[in-house]
Amino acid sequence: MRLSSSTRAYAFALLSFMFFSSHDAIIKAVGANVSVFQIIFFSSLFAFIPLTVMMMADRNLDNFRPRHPWLIALRSLCSLVGMSGAFYAFTVLPLSEVYALLFITPLLITAFSVPLLGEAVGLQRWLAVLVGLCGVLVVLRPGTEALELGHFAALASALASSLAVIIVRKIGNEERSAVLILIPMISSILVMAMILPTVYVPLELPALGAMAMVGLLAVAAQLCVIAAYRVAPSVALIAPVQYTQILWATLFGALFFNEYPDIWVGAGASIIIGSGLFVVWRESRKNITGPVLKTVNPRMDTGPSPKPKGVK
Repeated sequence: MRLSSSTRAYAFALLSFMFFSSHDAIIKAVGANVSVFQIIFFSSLFAFIPLTVMMMADRNLDNFRPRHPWLIALRSLCSLVGMSGAFYAFTVLPLSEVYALLFITPLLITAFSVPLLGEAVGLQRWLAVLVGLCGVLVVLRPGTEALELGHFAALASALASSLAVIIVRKIGNEERSAVLILIPMISSILVMAMILPTVYVPLELPALGAMAMVGLLAVAAQLCVIAAYRVAPSVALIAPVQYTQILWATLFGALFFNEYPDIWVGAGASIIIGSGLFVVWRESRKNITGPVLKTVNPRMDTGPSPKPKGVK
């Protein structure tokens, strides 16, 4: 029996975000003994190989040179900050707490789309953004709980990732996917290579294998989410599925790291997720457009998402 396009889209999306969550749990485990910069270097190196092979399958290499070099450079910087912030936060904070903070990325994309893209955002979506930011305050509880560097790293990651998505939205139709994907990745590898001598520790085979798994899971997750968007009858079906990562984070945190989110993290995450879902719902309505439904995964953004059939 042939599965419907919606069922296949959900299956690909669920698999993708399970891969992303597994990717993050491995980072947390390896980060207990290895610098984040070393993890980024080796995981990016392992991810670079299959991505390069796939990109090179595109024979149209005559326009690999970026048309917007400064914006590509800025996107590369944002991607590097976003990745570094998220990786560091995963190593020092509970997984569920990091996800709660990273989930504000779609709300920040909505806010930045007004001044940077000139897109119209109505009062209801602005209220959703404000409510979502209140959810961040619930998670952080400033004044009652000590804020750690990891909290600021997660927020910086969300901010940088949202700006990277905005840049893709701005130039995605003019730049090739190879430019949007490979240049930021090569930049990350080069920057990490310069930092590596100051943080390098000898790696045993299991640690090296874990870093390879991080890179390969990132590629697999992106391929699955792209497949989900391609077969989905509506992009609005896929965007909310990213919030299943909080379930995986809670499960992995309890099983492997003895982490159990407290009631405040749960309440704050619920507020943030609810706000994000409202934005997705508003953007999915007829005659209302917005940037959130036009991205793949803000945190692991690799370029413009393909449009499913029937979606303009």
